[in-house]
Amino acid sequence: MFWRKSFVPTAQTNKDIPLNTPATNLTFTVFDTETTGFAVGSQDRIIEIGACQVKNGKVQEKTFQTYVNPKRDIPPEITELTGISNVTVEQAPHSLEAIQDFFQYVEEGQGDIWLGHYASFDLLAIKKEIQRHQYRIDFPICLDTLDLIGYLSPAQHMLDLEIYASQFGSRIYDRHQALGDALTTAHLFCELLYHLEERGKTTLFDLMEISRITKRHTLF
Repeated sequence: MFWRKSFVPTAQTNKDIPLNTPATNLTFTVFDTETTGFAVGSQDRIIEIGACQVKNGKVQEKTFQTYVNPKRDIPPEITELTGISNVTVEQAPHSLEAIQDFFQYVEEGQGDIWLGHYASFDLLAIKKEIQRHQYRIDFPICLDTLDLIGYLSPAQHMLDLEIYASQFGSRIYDRHQALGDALTTAHLFCELLYHLEERGKTTLFDLMEISRITKRHTLF
């Protein structure tokens, strides 16, 4: 394998952020993907990307959503779950084009930090799509709401986003749709920030210390 060129998503906007920066002074890009299945490290592909941003502790109005043509059939059970069919993605951009559009949204919004619910899954899905096109990419800091919830409620071991949103009293949007799940995660994150502040956890360093995803990721 060879790398045709370097492919950088956000112009390293978070590279020099002081770790003592208050979380409410940062812009978080909250993202989610829908895929053809759960084996995103091998055969499964992205079929939708959705994102929104949290700035000054509030969810912003400008959002991002695109379907993605996976160049393979979408299983019936995934269509039933997400509402996304082969017809839905027939005229959609291919994965690299869709990811580039997503990165442009991140850069335009100056999204310092990425954040997701079970973010490792969505990061892997994006990494594998980029790897298939033989590109190299540097990822920014990415935090996971599951880690933050684990700190606030150690007894919780579920992954279900809707259950957590209900427990923390935050808004719930369309489930198993990338933008809907990103918005649900963003509003949940705002509630988590409030509870973390009550415990004296207010800075980027605090969030990184809590989260197990503390380093920028490089795909080789």
